[in-house]
Amino acid sequence: MPTYLIEREIPGASSLTEEELRGITATSNDVVAGLSRPYTWRHSYVAGDKIYCVHDAENIEDVLEHARCGGFPANLVAEVSATFDASGPRDLPV
Repeated sequence: MPTYLIEREIPGASSLTEEELRGITATSNDVVAGLSRPYTWRHSYVAGDKIYCVHDAENIEDVLEHARCGGFPANLVAEVSATFDASGPRDLPV
């Protein structure tokens, strides 16, 4: 299943409280549970006024539906084509 990187512009994102992040988590998990197809939210990063999320989905339309149903922005959605780290190229997580 393809992996997608989603950039979400959320003013003040870096000031979100743990409670607010838990609320976002609950909303995202509820949407994922309601989708009638394979979908995995791997993790997210907060950086400045943006949240970057890594999701596995069958296609970009599913990622956009997750965003719409959750009320999340999806300012950029890009399919991950390769992964590498300090040791060099590696396989995408399964």
